[in-house]
Amino acid sequence: MASSRRRPPQALFAVLLSAVLASAAAQASPAAPPENLVSFSASAQTEVAQDLLGITLQAVRDGSDAAAVQAQLKQALDAALKDARAAAQPGAMEVRSGNFSLFPRYGKDGKINGWQGQAELLLEGRDTERVARTAGRIQGMNITSVGFSLSREQAEMHEAAVTADAIRKYRARAAELARQFGFGGYTLREVSVQGGESGGPRPVLYRAQKADIALAAEAPVPVEPGKATVSVTVSGTVQLRP
Repeated sequence: MASSRRRPPQALFAVLLSAVLASAAAQASPAAPPENLVSFSASAQTEVAQDLLGITLQAVRDGSDAAAVQAQLKQALDAALKDARAAAQPGAMEVRSGNFSLFPRYGKDGKINGWQGQAELLLEGRDTERVARTAGRIQGMNITSVGFSLSREQAEMHEAAVTADAIRKYRARAAELARQFGFGGYTLREVSVQGGESGGPRPVLYRAQKADIALAAEAPVPVEPGKATVSVTVSGTVQLRP
């Protein structure tokens, strides 16, 4: 009677362990690093006229009684808000209140001898004529700052075109680098696109003086917009191929 030959359990375990270790070693072995990589960037930009006008008006009151000073500020702000809201229009001019503060005034002896407070009103919009005219009509508050900036709608509209231009320049540069190094083309490995606006709000050199108060009730604030730069930079790495 022929006896069947069966592999001992220890031998079978050794074979399986060797296979597992070989597979793990193959997976753990580091892959060869990619060759012929080139990293560079390309940028595009355009100048855009700033279209958003912002004007800040401020009322300052002073007195010996804190409650009285606060009431005066509230009265001045309420009246200014009423006038400004009458001219407000969505998209053309927005109106909102700003900083409202009240703080003590100290004498030489270090004791409180009075109170001073201030309240702000902010006008902002793309209808610059409406914003300037409204600011010129508001009484009881003085203009403390005037500045232009680029609206989000304008920035996004121009950024799309600038992004396309930056990508075109990046691809052209990649193709030129491949040609100069003697390769037939390239493969994009990684890329990032970053955009933004430079220049920021442009202040207008205008500050209300006492002599301007009567004039402000009759004429709009003189303003002149500047320009902002919308730029996009494409950065990345390409692999040159035959």
